[in-house]
Amino acid sequence: MPLAHGRPYLAIPGPSVAPDRVLQAMHRPSPNIYAGELPDLTASLVPDLKAVAKTNGHVAMYIGNGHAAWEASLANVLAPGDLALALPTGRFGHGWAEMARRIGIEVDVIDFGNHADVDLDRVEAALRADTEGRIKAVLAVQVDTSTSVKNDIAGLRQVLDAVGHDALLMVDSIACLGVDEMQMDAWGVDICVTGSQKGLMTPPGMAFVFFNDKAAQVRAKMERVSSYWDWTPRAHPEEFFQYFFGTAPTHHIYGLREALNMLVHEEGVEAAWTRHAVLARAVWAAFDVWAHPQGLALNIKDPAKRSNAVTSASAPAPKATELREFMEREIGVTLGIGIGMAAGAHDPAWHGYFRIGHMGHVNPHMLLGVLGGMEAGLQALAIPHQPGGVSAAASVIAEATA
Repeated sequence: MPLAHGRPYLAIPGPSVAPDRVLQAMHRPSPNIYAGELPDLTASLVPDLKAVAKTNGHVAMYIGNGHAAWEASLANVLAPGDLALALPTGRFGHGWAEMARRIGIEVDVIDFGNHADVDLDRVEAALRADTEGRIKAVLAVQVDTSTSVKNDIAGLRQVLDAVGHDALLMVDSIACLGVDEMQMDAWGVDICVTGSQKGLMTPPGMAFVFFNDKAAQVRAKMERVSSYWDWTPRAHPEEFFQYFFGTAPTHHIYGLREALNMLVHEEGVEAAWTRHAVLARAVWAAFDVWAHPQGLALNIKDPAKRSNAVTSASAPAPKATELREFMEREIGVTLGIGIGMAAGAHDPAWHGYFRIGHMGHVNPHMLLGVLGGMEAGLQALAIPHQPGGVSAAASVIAEATA
């Protein structure tokens, strides 16, 4: 008889838990999209979104997911035949590069694998070799959700500046905006993309592209940009229709407004970064205790290179899959699959990875519940481990609140 009767918990790395306040804000009849409060409410999102990204630049909003943000960002600054340099550190870095290829952009790839961050020296060498300045953009993922590695975005800007290369620095922060620190202007990021469904605590359906004046100047020189993806009228609309090039995502706007109230005006973005850092350290502390040669292991060994949004881990196949199934069946918690860590679902290695999402609307009791369920699973499934992981996590939280 399964024990998981009660409120379930989705501990996957997106979509994250939507706060009750956000869901309640969305639970309303459809509003008038031509007049009334909706135009002003939509305009109020802009400064708060910029506050999360730490930019004084521009932001365009789209109806779509993170892949929509990828294509929108590419379409505004790169034309077919242009060359981009992609720096994948997991599945989603490769996905952005593949999307660029499919719309006619040439892409050079430096693949850093699934277990390491971007090597800045290799990037510098590639940029120095580009003596003709063919590379128009560098595509980097701040946190690849598949691997949980966190890349040094400020370091990438320093490399570009040291080489004197004029390529745009384009960053995917879909997994971690509002969770891991992002300083778009201070770090010299030209374009940053994200979605609504992770750190922004709103159901999937909205995508955002932040861009600075340098990127806007590149856009202005483009011969052709799809009227739908064009960020210029969306970022500077003359009428409400132009924010979304058609009917607005009305209920998402109400939900996002409430989520930004919570993140920007009540908790504060910097405080949210700190909260997520403490919770991530608690997860890692548990894994440090549980670690065993025939048991669990964290995918990213260096804590400084791990994301505060998601943790990717492994166990000898098929133990990771068995643990995920136990968590859902007996504990009521859904963990993330190990996406991109193997050739496919039929590869035995596929069953050796899983992920824990700890992003957005999450606090210690939610996280300790996940870790407690995992420790029960380790015991029930006879997965080799050292006991005491939950106590180690509790100690991290106790020290942070003392």
